Amino acid sequence: MAKPEKKKPAKEPTASLARNRKAFHDYEIAEKLEAGLELRGTEVKSLREGHASLAGAWAHVDKEKDEVWLDNATIQPYECGNVHNHAATRMRRLLLHRREILRLRAFTERKGNTLVPLELYLKRGRVKLLLGVCRGKTEYDKRETIKRREDDRAARRVIAAHLKR
Repeated sequence: MAKPEKKKPAKEPTASLARNRKAFHDYEIAEKLEAGLELRGTEVKSLREGHASLAGAWAHVDKEKDEVWLDNATIQPYECGNVHNHAATRMRRLLLHRREILRLRAFTERKGNTLVPLELYLKRGRVKLLLGVCRGKTEYDKRETIKRREDDRAARRVIAAHLKR
């Protein structure tokens, strides 16, 4: 008798709430790290409605308390909120393991390195932040990236045209 095939657990789709598209243009991303966020109830409701923006946001490590904070991220106040509604651009604490915080602290102490939020998304009903460990790009690097992207598109077009024949 044949054994039934074991099904692999399906990858759970993540619902993207906000993306920082400009970060991929302005920074060279060395590493990506997932972090939880400490949020208030009205913030979660507002995020689920899609009222968030990561444009101009950054993260920093508080060296005295060994905590990582998200600063300048905008989550609009919840429309049906009452007097307990949240401020739109308050600082929010990121939830990370101690060793991750210490590693990020060592990285940001080096000149030219920074922490940039890349994406807010839902994972198993929880709001997560994809944090990029980044180094700023120069104008030359930005032009080189654009040129490489255009060359790849042109190559794909040539291959697709050749395959149609």
